[in-house]
Amino acid sequence: MSGSNEPEKHLSKRPGYSRRYHFSCCVFLFRSLLNSQKWLSRNFDKILPEKFRLDGHRDYQERIVPNYLQENLVIYDVGGGKRPYLKFSEKNRIKATVVGIDINEEELNKAPEGAYDKLICQDIACFRGDNDGDILICQALLEHVNDVDAAFASFSSILKPGGLALIFVPSRNALYARLNMLLPQSIKKAILLLLYPQTEKKHGFHGYYHKCTPDELKALACAYNFSVIAEFYYYNSMYFSFFFPFYLVWRLGLLAFYSVAKEQAAETFVLVLKKETRQPILQNCEQGNRKAGYSQ
Repeated sequence: MSGSNEPEKHLSKRPGYSRRYHFSCCVFLFRSLLNSQKWLSRNFDKILPEKFRLDGHRDYQERIVPNYLQENLVIYDVGGGKRPYLKFSEKNRIKATVVGIDINEEELNKAPEGAYDKLICQDIACFRGDNDGDILICQALLEHVNDVDAAFASFSSILKPGGLALIFVPSRNALYARLNMLLPQSIKKAILLLLYPQTEKKHGFHGYYHKCTPDELKALACAYNFSVIAEFYYYNSMYFSFFFPFYLVWRLGLLAFYSVAKEQAAETFVLVLKKETRQPILQNCEQGNRKAGYSQ
């Protein structure tokens, strides 16, 4: 029996073994605690109305965008980088021509082979198109753009009259967005890596959130000859699920915010915009501008 314990005794005497063992135990306990808090947060959400449980990004990807896809379209994927919206098989199935626009050439080059028919490495705020696009897909990009007005001018130049811009936006009004704007980039990345290591490759771009509220973007869309043909609002995100007491307080605060601000309390939202041949009715633009705090 004593001989069978020799390997364990030998390992325990190796330099650093004890420290590594205790570190592994601490990591395991920390991850277990995090998972328990996330489990509590998910289960608390089950008692809320469905509109407060809906995942906006998933709804955008799985329901909203597919609803507008047809065959033989020219699709601009703005900011898709190495993760284009359309998979190669789906792109071929609907015979789409996909143009990828991203400020980061390395990101574009990491996209799956054949995902894009054309690559354009340029800041969307500086790009001007040929008015040949049928669909523009823009998901979780505008919060990282410093000049959103210029980005909308670009959108208008990309799309042909009647073309659609399908835009998913994290709202500036969300608590996580406010924290994102306040914290230094290095600290934000460290916190996200610690609490959500599976999202390491999805974060790292600075967040400005300029005009990223429903009223401001709708007013801006009107100014650039777009009409809003559909809008969707979502009141769910999991940023604070790592600590259930904080998550509970945030959830109750969001419900209170919604009771007075309605869609302005959304964590994320989607706008489906149609490029018009002329500017939408002036009265509608003025109403949108007043809500957004603009003056003519």
